Formats: sequence, C-alpha cells, structure tokens
Amino acid sequence: MIISFVPLRGGSKSIPLKNIKTFCGKPLAFWVLRELQISTKVDKIVVATDSVEIAETVISFNFSKVEIYYRDEINARDISTTEDVILEYINKHTFNVEDYLLLVQATSPFTRANDFDQAINNLKFSDSTSLLSCSRFSRFIWNKNSEPINYDYKNRPRRQDCEEQFIENGAFYLSSITNIINTRNRISGKILIYEMPEYCSVEIDEELDWVIAEKIMYKYVLKENKKQLEHIKLFLSDIDGTLTDSGMYYSDEGVESKKFNTRDGKGFELLRDNNIKTGLLTTEVSNIVDFRSKKLKIDYVFQGVANMSKLEKALEICKIEKISINEVAYIGDDLNCLELLSAVGLAACPNDAVLEIKQIENILVMNSNGGNGCVREFIEYILR
Repeated sequence: MIISFVPLRGGSKSIPLKNIKTFCGKPLAFWVLRELQISTKVDKIVVATDSVEIAETVISFNFSKVEIYYRDEINARDISTTEDVILEYINKHTFNVEDYLLLVQATSPFTRANDFDQAINNLKFSDSTSLLSCSRFSRFIWNKNSEPINYDYKNRPRRQDCEEQFIENGAFYLSSITNIINTRNRISGKILIYEMPEYCSVEIDEELDWVIAEKIMYKYVLKENKKQLEHIKLFLSDIDGTLTDSGMYYSDEGVESKKFNTRDGKGFELLRDNNIKTGLLTTEVSNIVDFRSKKLKIDYVFQGVANMSKLEKALEICKIEKISINEVAYIGDDLNCLELLSAVGLAACPNDAVLEIKQIENILVMNSNGGNGCVREFIEYILR
C-alpha cells in the first residue's frame, strides 16, 4: 500500500493558514490533494492537521482517498519537525512491511499525478531504499566564509559548462514505513533522485514566494491543462452508472425508470453554447434514453453498443466530424468503457467507478458519483 502523508499545520506565521489560502482560484492544499486523488498508485491520503478550519476545507473537496488525522498538540508547535508527526501517526497505526509512505508538501503545488506515479515506479524497480524530488541546479555557490563551493573563481567556467547539481525541491519524499521507523527519517539508505523541472524548486514560505508561485502555476501547469482542453471538439458520455446512479427502478406495473441529474443536463447545454458536439454511448436500449437525449439536444446517440465497440462508434463520429480521437473527451464507469477511455484525448470517470477504470493512466477521477453530478463536474473542468 502507498500511503500519502500531507502535513497541513494551521500555525504558519509568515502567511496565516497558508495551506487553505486561495491560490490560483483554489485553496493551496487542493492542488496536491487533487493530483494524489488522480494518482493510480496512491491508495490513501492522510492529511495531518491541528486545525478544524483546515480539516473542514479539505473535507469539502470530497476526495474519496482522503482521511483527516488530528496530530497531537505537542507535534503541532513551531519547533515540531515533520518526522515527529510522521512517527506519531505511524506509532498509532498498524502497517504491513511492504507499505510505503509518500510525504507530500502542499507548498509545492506544481507536482502532477504523473510525478507521483512515475516516482513510485522508479523506486520499486530500483535497488534504492528511498526517493526524494529534486530540480537540476546550475549556480555558482559560496559559503559564509566567502569561499567558492562548486567552482574555481580563478578559472571561471561558463554557466552552461558548470557541473550540474540537484537541489532538493521539497515536493515529496518516498520511503518504506519500516525504514522510517528504523531510522526515524523520511529518507535513508541508498537514495534515488526523481528529477522535476527547475520551476518546481519554488516553495511557498513568504508572501513574495506566493506571487512568484502563482505566476509559475499559470504559466506551466494551468496553461498546459488549458492547451489540452482547447483541443476538445467532442464530448461523449456513458449512461448507466455515469449519467445515472446505475440503479434500475421499477413500478408495481413493471415499468422501468432511470434517475438522471438536472445539473448534468445543464452541462450539455453549456457544451452546446461552446460549440462542442455531444454524444451518448450505452450498451442498453431504452426509450428513456431517447426521451432524455432529445430533451438535451444530444448530437449523437448510440444504444445497444456491444461491450467492446464503443471505441468503434466513437471513431465513426470522429470521421463524420473530421476530428481525431485525441480531440474527444469521454466519461464512463465500467469495463465496457475501458477501451474507449484508454484511447481518447481526455478521460474521466465517476468517483464510484470500478477499480480497473480508476487505474487507467491519466484518467480524471471526479469527486461526484454516477448520477450525482459527475458529468457536470467533468464538463466544468473542460470549460474552465
């Protein structure tokens, strides 16, 4: 099991309650918690806090992997170390020898789900015992005694010829829980570096850091997301378990009904207003779907689609629209959606989707369950 540990203390002096202060439109902690939620390798997210306000904010994100851990007062002081609260948590719980702890800092909001997943894979398939995130660093360094550390000033090299080094960027650390217990340290033994871009070395500790970090976030992270989403020309959705709660409702007369969410319906209107074509794909055949799709003015509706031909139907629509499958967004919840979800440019699933779907690489796991607004959530993510 991979347990992510995210310390969110409420007593920051430089920026009060900085972990939930609005950063690029969301509380700061939201960004790393969302990526951990999306991660296919992280099994559980433990938010260790001493603040009810922080806990309530985190709970409001509705991330299914997250649990709140209230740290002891003695380990919530200014002098308390991160290792103190990690060991406190470990000592109060039971773990298997193969369990790992991924320590993640909310003050490094640039980390992506892929970073977590790749780092976990890198460590598991190496002979190292722990891992930390770093950024490449090419600077001339001096100590307090006015002595150069990493170059000869009498034979000054060009900066691009300077021996490259790595700076610990504080984004995350990974080690087995057994090693943490034995060494009382977040990393130990043979340590592996996971390299991240240079801009990821900016941590948010002071007000100026905050301003710089927001500029970086908009330029490198959110702009990248926006560029991907601007290519979406077609939005497709599964029905049962996605647009509905997967329940089958029958009257005393045996008449079948389905429960849809009106917020999802509004989402399709928003897509239409933004010139994005829409479609529904389902293995079932139902007059209810006909009624609903006509009301929502859906462009393409395919019912009775065989289990492994949803991709084929999507490609038919792409051919008609003269677009590629990379310009398609699709949300589905079960195995009959697996092939299409793995092929589209942007994939998402409800929070209660089956595990095999949640484990698709780079899939977005919504906060809402099927039939409870997950489609609207995905649509807003695209349009935002």
